[in-house]
Amino acid sequence: MSPKLRFRVLLSRLLRYFFQGLLILAPIGITAFTLYWGFITIDNLLPRDLLPVDHPMNFLKYKGVGFAIVLILIVFVGYLSSSFIVGRLIDMFDHILERTPFIKYIYSSVKDVFDAFVGEKKKFDHPVLVNVYGEDVWEMGFITQENVRSLGLEGYMAVYVPHAYAITGKVFIVRQEKVRALDNISAGEAMKFAVSGGVTHITESHAPQPAK
Repeated sequence: MSPKLRFRVLLSRLLRYFFQGLLILAPIGITAFTLYWGFITIDNLLPRDLLPVDHPMNFLKYKGVGFAIVLILIVFVGYLSSSFIVGRLIDMFDHILERTPFIKYIYSSVKDVFDAFVGEKKKFDHPVLVNVYGEDVWEMGFITQENVRSLGLEGYMAVYVPHAYAITGKVFIVRQEKVRALDNISAGEAMKFAVSGGVTHITESHAPQPAK
């Protein structure tokens, strides 16, 4: 084997090993970075810079203390909201924010998004296939409204279709017969499949049925 050919073989192997290593380390690195970014962002919510050097609460400047305090505060507020009196006060404050000009658009939008994912009225737990662009073309999405009579449409439903490799999506108003429920997979699997651009493998147990 000539030196030039050996060099090409060696270079080809190095490139193959590089991409194999990248395939292994990239998901780990991106996941670790995302978790670290979330940790640092939450940890820095406390205004540590306002504390003087000789303040007795200087322990708050240590990494992780702010993160722990924020988590404890969230749990504490959740606990208080379960009581009748505090729950009514929170509902009153919620009602005021939803009636305040300009603020109501931001507050209600953010609240609806959180309610859709983790609230009692979860919206993204009904994965479906929706026929939008053509008879044999299907999109994977989630039912957000089972009827849209308020829009003057009878027999239609609202389906949210997430975009691949993005946190955005689009809402389609379609006839009910153009929607098929995906009872054979979980909402999490459906979301991963849609966001990953169909790369994530799903094991089908039975054929999807028309949504009701």
